[in-house]
Amino acid sequence: MAALGRAGRGWARSQPCALALAAALAVCAFYYLGGGGETFSSATRRLRATPPAPAHRHPQHGGGEAAAGGRDMHLLLMFTKAERSPALRGKAQVALRSLLRHGRLGGGDALHLHLVTEGASRDIGLGLLRDLLRGAAFRHQVIVHDVNELTEKLFPIVEAMQKHFSAGSGTYYSDAIFFLSVAMHRIMPKEITQIIQVDLDLKYKTNIRDLFDEFDNFPEGAVIGIAREMQPVYSSLAAVPEGDPTDCPCFWRCGRMGRIHVLISKASGYCAAGVAGLQPLEHLRHTFWQYRRENPQTKVGDPPPDGLPGFNSGVLLLNLEAMRQSKLYNQLLEPTMVQKLTEKYHFKGHLGDQDFFTMVGMEHPELFHVLDCTWNRQLCTWWRDHGYSDVFDQYFQCEGEVKIYHGNCNTPIPED
Repeated sequence: MAALGRAGRGWARSQPCALALAAALAVCAFYYLGGGGETFSSATRRLRATPPAPAHRHPQHGGGEAAAGGRDMHLLLMFTKAERSPALRGKAQVALRSLLRHGRLGGGDALHLHLVTEGASRDIGLGLLRDLLRGAAFRHQVIVHDVNELTEKLFPIVEAMQKHFSAGSGTYYSDAIFFLSVAMHRIMPKEITQIIQVDLDLKYKTNIRDLFDEFDNFPEGAVIGIAREMQPVYSSLAAVPEGDPTDCPCFWRCGRMGRIHVLISKASGYCAAGVAGLQPLEHLRHTFWQYRRENPQTKVGDPPPDGLPGFNSGVLLLNLEAMRQSKLYNQLLEPTMVQKLTEKYHFKGHLGDQDFFTMVGMEHPELFHVLDCTWNRQLCTWWRDHGYSDVFDQYFQCEGEVKIYHGNCNTPIPED
């Protein structure tokens, strides 16, 4: 009987640890296995293997520039490692086919498609665009950017912020490409004043020109247009064991970047990281967990319409000229300012530009034009089945006719 009592007390003491470990397993299974076995960093670090090539323009139907009275519309897509991923090639086909099918540009308009790519993916992407653009009834131009050249330009600008918004505790050269939108205004030629950056897992249901018209709706001072995150990614509503999880002698490895083993959690406040071996499970908490605990009246992490659920970077409207002119925005790129804000919000993420925009949006919402949810109708429901069923719909609901579907976390997009 005494032995049974000791066993029961031992289980009670270890239960918080077991719960923390179970939560880690669930999150890792989603982001590690669901992502094809690659971590946030490992998928991009390999990009360095491809020798750089100069940016190249491919003017097509009717020339590449808008005619008098027309609009130059610049759209940027990332297309890398496509030769290894039939799924990525399929997503690109769906996205581009739907984009062009619904595209109704004016006679003087021109669509400039910027393809950020490398190696074999460059040939695949150009071939795909060549086939889809054949017979397009509007002016268009394809501009190829080598990912390595962009990374070389970006790294000095974003190096200091990478440790706050990338997986693991270090700074990786190749991760800089995930911050392209953050510093696009310093990379693109000054004659490009506006550009839209989009993910490939999209399906367009309306005219792309209407999305460019959203630039005209930017309030004074806004430099970026972006939609809200539609899952409780940045909330603090996860079940956390009583007591501090760091008190548990728990060890878990999920993912690997070189000699660094990390716990990668989209919603965690910190990553468990260390060198060579199993690492302690540190701070199994959502990104704003500590800040919300210290500020119980805050709206940070709360669902819309009154809360601040964070942003999703699947569709980004970048007013490059406004970004160049904004003293405030450029100050926020400085390492000291990034450090100040991450300390204030106790923020540690691994989603690159999305995390940066989310954190900045909490402090300076005036820099952002919030797109209606129908412009980035995210479909992922993973968090609904993993501890958030009671609040999920408050984040996920979206009224109105969908303009762009976003099949994030490999969610199927509805057929036409």
